[in-house]
Amino acid sequence: MRKLISFILVSFLLLITACSPKQESSTNESTGSNEGTSEVNVVLFSASVPKDLKIVEDEINKITKEKINVKIKLSPINIGAYVQQTNLMLSSNEKVDLMLVASFFGYTSQAAKGQLLPLDDLVDKYGPDIKKVMDEDYLNASKVGGKLYAVPTLRDMASASGILMRKDLVEKYNIDVSKVKTLDDLEKVLKTIKDNEKDLTPLVPSNPGQQPTMIYNWFDRLGDGLGVLPKYDNNLKVVNLYETDEYAEFVKKMRKWQNEGLLMKNPGTNTETGGNLVKSNVGFSYLSPLKPGIDSQESKNTQMPMVSASLGEPVSTTFGVTTMMWGIPQSSKIPKDAMKFLNLMYQDKELVNLLSWGIEGKHYEKVSETLVKYPEGVDATNNGYNLNMNFAMGNSFLSYIFEGNDPELWNQMDGFNKSAIKSKALGFNFDSSPVKTEVTAVTNVVNKYTIGLENGVLDPETELPKFIKELKAAGMDKIVAEKQKQLDDWAKTQK
Repeated sequence: MRKLISFILVSFLLLITACSPKQESSTNESTGSNEGTSEVNVVLFSASVPKDLKIVEDEINKITKEKINVKIKLSPINIGAYVQQTNLMLSSNEKVDLMLVASFFGYTSQAAKGQLLPLDDLVDKYGPDIKKVMDEDYLNASKVGGKLYAVPTLRDMASASGILMRKDLVEKYNIDVSKVKTLDDLEKVLKTIKDNEKDLTPLVPSNPGQQPTMIYNWFDRLGDGLGVLPKYDNNLKVVNLYETDEYAEFVKKMRKWQNEGLLMKNPGTNTETGGNLVKSNVGFSYLSPLKPGIDSQESKNTQMPMVSASLGEPVSTTFGVTTMMWGIPQSSKIPKDAMKFLNLMYQDKELVNLLSWGIEGKHYEKVSETLVKYPEGVDATNNGYNLNMNFAMGNSFLSYIFEGNDPELWNQMDGFNKSAIKSKALGFNFDSSPVKTEVTAVTNVVNKYTIGLENGVLDPETELPKFIKELKAAGMDKIVAEKQKQLDDWAKTQK
């Protein structure tokens, strides 16, 4: 899931808000074709609209009409247009009753603008199964101004900084991945590859335009990364990351690695993911957030066996928890029905698997009680229902696991979540509107310097001081002060 999130994050650095013609809203009394049965319009993103969407929708409605007397209309939007289209829908009060929202889709701004409905009372009355399975800290992480505006999906609620490497070369050079725990440890591995595999770049970017500290980090980003919380605590004191000793040491090390040939020489012009660079025999490794099942996931992406090493402990932050949530727009006329359906997504295994995989025997078949695969003659290219988005369908732990993954994946994920350090600021959401002008200016400066500094292309001895000076001129100190003020106010409301 976090590889998809990285792609979305790179694609949508700026959120677009606009207007479109208003559509007729529905009512509680009659919104579906059957009298007395409401129709909940569910908006989500996808790579494409599955050709079998309607027949899956019909099967879903057999469940929902019987259990909650509600019909569901699934309205997928191409992922590349999701931010723009949903902002249009929200601003023009289109009929949307339930929609995927996320920290990187502008969730905090949507809540602050009143575009999303407060869900506290609705969850209390109609969401018992949500409250039953969701850790209270995770549920509270989506609160803005003390109110709940979205419900996180249950999935990987934490991540650990790490590295993914070609398993064949790890075995060839007897690399003990259990001993790769720091950047210094990793450097030894990269040098081994550099010395023996002349045609490979030891460490390639994870994504186009990569800022490595988006993946390898020792701090809570507190949303936008403009003002962070070192070591996920720091007594709740916000600092400018780029002024810290740790950042200076990191970019100096990246400069050293660049000079030694351990990194890609022109990362600014790279247009490929780390997985594709490995698959095409350009790279040996790339940084990645880690979670249970990541080795199998990335082995499929690269089409060769991959193995991971952890460079940090698993951590839960507000940004991570809020990367996939469901919200109810303020314009919905049937919020109770929307919440009833949302609650069912955290409780009903048959529903979750219909949403995730489609119809058994047509879109998937069981290998065991937990594992599924494509039916004979069906693959990812011709499957009529290929959303592959179980991470977004409420309680993903209810979904089947695709063949090739560990049958115990969800038990492992549950243990991973429970073992994670919780940031001291878990639950804090920054409202950047008081400093929106400064955020725009500072973001431009960050984009100007970080790719070069963090990939060793720019010399930190000369460029880091320039970077810090330009950040201050653009208003970084004002952003940090505003974030500190909001964090202090939030801390006073905590137990």
